[in-house]
Amino acid sequence: MDENAKKILDDSTKIISKLQVLSAFFGDENVYKIYLRTQVIHTLFESNPDLDINKLELFHVQFTDSVISLLKKIKRGNEKNESLLYDEIQLNRDLIDKLSGSVHTEQEFSLDKQRQSLKMSLSLRKLYEALSNDSPDYPFSRNLNAFGARYCEDYFYDITPSVLDQLLLYNPNEVYSNAHATIHKRLMGLLCKYDFRAVFYEGLKAGVAVIEVYKLTDEDRYFLFSPAGNVFLLCDLAKITGVDWSSTLSKKTRIIRELTEKNNKLAAAVGAAKTFMPDGIRDLLAESYKKIADINFLQSSEFEVQANILKTMLNTDII
Repeated sequence: MDENAKKILDDSTKIISKLQVLSAFFGDENVYKIYLRTQVIHTLFESNPDLDINKLELFHVQFTDSVISLLKKIKRGNEKNESLLYDEIQLNRDLIDKLSGSVHTEQEFSLDKQRQSLKMSLSLRKLYEALSNDSPDYPFSRNLNAFGARYCEDYFYDITPSVLDQLLLYNPNEVYSNAHATIHKRLMGLLCKYDFRAVFYEGLKAGVAVIEVYKLTDEDRYFLFSPAGNVFLLCDLAKITGVDWSSTLSKKTRIIRELTEKNNKLAAAVGAAKTFMPDGIRDLLAESYKKIADINFLQSSEFEVQANILKTMLNTDII
């Protein structure tokens, strides 16, 4: 074997190795079939020294090199898209970690609701005593307003300012007032009847304004507490519109779940993005395989046309 033939066969072996790697990467049937057929062609020339070895070189120059360049270009684009997906996943993870570090857990909220209910019941009893005795003493438990300030961003439902204004409307003739609080007369009567037993029901907010809604323990009646002014009013839940009471998760918890679900979808998309191949390229490779599967393809003018199509694809926006 002369040096020229040996060099062409060595170069052919290297080219086939590249095609094998790309075939394994994409896992595409057409690429694999082209790889196998290219091996057959190489073996054909290697085993038949009477054949013009320059045609093997021409075959690689016209066809295999173009296929490899095309696949490498797709691979680079896929790796770029894959990197973008990983970047988005990491950004979401960072946000999840940040939110997880600041979110109050459901268990914390549940325990503090119980504590707040006890504080509220005790404060209302003392308010009744202060009003009854015309006492100037401050009736409310320590940090009664801290509960709403702590949990309003995560756990309180948003309402519009107009709904807030409607809830806080009252007739001055229907309330008791002193220096520390304002309370519906009928509400005070109900609280006395049911021994001031009330439980926290839900929280509402409109901008920075916060309202806490409580339920009488032994009665299907509700009242609201507005920390701004310590106002206690009977509350008709039907007036609270635009609230999805079935949503019990905190806002941060919902965001964390949404980001986690999004990351799961992105992770699934990574695998598909890595080996993605446009349908147009897939069809072209299938057609190209048919051409080289023809035993007489090296003498066919259609093969040159197919090779030129492959080269053209390298300069289009299809990949």
